[in-house]
Amino acid sequence: MRVQGPHDPLPGGRPRRIAVTGPPGAGKTTLARDLSDRMGLPFVEFESFYHAPEWTVRPTWQEDVLRYLERPEWAIEWQGEEVREQMTSRLHVLVWLDHPRLFAVARTIARTVKRRFGRGTPIAGGNVEGPLRTFFTDPGHIVKVSWQRHPVMRARVLRVVAEDRHPGLVIVRLRGQRQVDAWLRGPFSRSLAAARP
Repeated sequence: MRVQGPHDPLPGGRPRRIAVTGPPGAGKTTLARDLSDRMGLPFVEFESFYHAPEWTVRPTWQEDVLRYLERPEWAIEWQGEEVREQMTSRLHVLVWLDHPRLFAVARTIARTVKRRFGRGTPIAGGNVEGPLRTFFTDPGHIVKVSWQRHPVMRARVLRVVAEDRHPGLVIVRLRGQRQVDAWLRGPFSRSLAAARP
């Protein structure tokens, strides 16, 4: 396993299975979709497997995710504790958006406001996030969840690194949008260029 930064070259050329992780608001879905477009990989938003209307859970979500992971190529967000190990075992590259906590929370607030005014991406299952004013009354408000899950997601990635059970896995750690942009312009773009015939 290799843990590398925004300027380190990607080994092995174009990855065929890639996931993006980070806390809510880090930009996982946006980046995973962007990577899939650039690489021509299938992409399915993880929450579309999980969420049904009224914030209920789809009963077949685990089977559906595992079926998707059986494909030879894909991009996805690194989520779902019950399927995370199977996903990790299939990965070539895990992009870790290890943004500062306040940065991720600020992005979550901005995203919530955009969604409330109809300028954001619809949420899976037709669900709607609560307005910012419910922050004080809703214990599961997405802004609170972003703050709470930041250290949790970091610990999960660090556990994968410490256990070192996936020797072929490359983890790209990116902190802040400047590092994301630098990685996309540099190592990622070079890996795509090297893979072209």
